[in-house]
Amino acid sequence: MTKLAIIPCTVLLETVFFRKRFSQRIQFSIALLLFGVGIATVTDMQLNFLGSVISCLAIVTTCVAQIMTNTIQKRFKVSSTQLLYQSSPYQAATLFVAGPFLDAALTNRNVFSFDYTSYVLFFVVLSCLISVSVNFSTFLVIGKTSAVTYQVLGHLKTCLVLAFGYILLKNPFSWRNIFGILIAVIGMGLYSYACVLESQQKAEELPISTSQVSKEDELSVSLDADESTETDPLLEDANMKVGSPWGNKTGFGKDLRA
Repeated sequence: MTKLAIIPCTVLLETVFFRKRFSQRIQFSIALLLFGVGIATVTDMQLNFLGSVISCLAIVTTCVAQIMTNTIQKRFKVSSTQLLYQSSPYQAATLFVAGPFLDAALTNRNVFSFDYTSYVLFFVVLSCLISVSVNFSTFLVIGKTSAVTYQVLGHLKTCLVLAFGYILLKNPFSWRNIFGILIAVIGMGLYSYACVLESQQKAEELPISTSQVSKEDELSVSLDADESTETDPLLEDANMKVGSPWGNKTGFGKDLRA
């Protein structure tokens, strides 16, 4: 349920704070996608106060982090690698300081008292390497597309996990899971189609706007040129009153105008 709530929260935040508009095609495709994923994954719900608070915090922080990842890359023209390089030390320091205390408060266990064998350390290092690749792909996809598109891709991963779990691990699979995955895949296809249509429309509108700007620039340049060639009638009258017989030869009239 937390995973499903991230996309609506992201859409709401971008609409309110960034004035971003989502077309009815995209809204319908997202709703269809979430409906399908909900059918395929949500089986039962057991709520409590602590879990609800943590879930709400996870939704808000995830949405803000992904929106800012996209905004910073596009506003400051930085790549995903540069942003990841600059933000990773702060993320690591925050987790290193707050992680053990939160883990002890939630599980009543001390992370430093665990018996770290060579077998455990191998999988810890492997998990770290995989998480680095996940972070890199996250920053890359969000920077090139958007936070909503990244979440749609995440739901595709959920459907693939369910499908491969049934095929490779023989996990229990019902017609409800199959029906939900099919609906989710249709929603993803409609979302992709809607994004392609909007990108094409923007590409068609861009040459029109650029041509209008160029025409306005040409008009302003021509007006400036006309103003520069105009002469002041008062200066011409003054030059005529002086009546210098050698004004045109020596440039006396030009000096008077200056």
